[in-house]
Amino acid sequence: MRTPIIAGNWKMNKNPKETAEFVAGLKGKLPDPSKVEAVIGAPAVDLQTLLDGAAGTDLHIASENNYFEDAGAFTGETSPKVLAEMGVNYGIIGHSERRGYFHETDEDINKKAKALIANGLTPIICCGETLETRKANKFGEWVSGQIKAALKDLTADQVASLVIAYEPIWAIGTGETATPEQAQEVCHLIRETVADLYDQTTAENVRIQYGGSMKPANVKELMAQPDIDGGLIGGASLQPDSFIELLHYQG
Repeated sequence: MRTPIIAGNWKMNKNPKETAEFVAGLKGKLPDPSKVEAVIGAPAVDLQTLLDGAAGTDLHIASENNYFEDAGAFTGETSPKVLAEMGVNYGIIGHSERRGYFHETDEDINKKAKALIANGLTPIICCGETLETRKANKFGEWVSGQIKAALKDLTADQVASLVIAYEPIWAIGTGETATPEQAQEVCHLIRETVADLYDQTTAENVRIQYGGSMKPANVKELMAQPDIDGGLIGGASLQPDSFIELLHYQG
């Protein structure tokens, strides 16, 4: 059985003081980690505060980006080795905003995934299509291509333990949400792609999140789909109350 994983993605929001207040608001309210895994992805400037506040709790911490080298003359980048030393658990990579605004390529994302894994962190690999690609009915080959490129040269064991987040670009920050059927269709396609690349066991183990405007009002319906194992949550993860409500979607 795949443990559901609900991960907040704060993007470029919150300062350390706000971060400390947020974590304080979660104390004693997190779900049983065997039933739902709770993760917060925060800007690099907030990670230490988040780690300090989460100490002794079941909250896992994710970086929102990392470089693919451990150290060197890469001004402004974040070292995966240092993230691991800090105690970060996950690394979000390949988000559509990173791809779009910062021109990250599939090759970059593959290299970042390898760097995270080499340092003992678990990648959360994002994929998803634009509205134009969906309207052209080419979303299947687009998303499958992203997955194949991101997983290049990874072993079956490495893939089985990572997380893939399907985030239709047309449903991020727009208030639009893919219907449960649309989300399920692509998440199933992702699982089939992994099965074709590796085997059915690997595909059954990899966790797949939906990442397009999941919120308390639609979380139950989305999480009821057989190939959706969690959510990568933007706006609804910024307040403790709504994040807690998402974590406790099972009731």
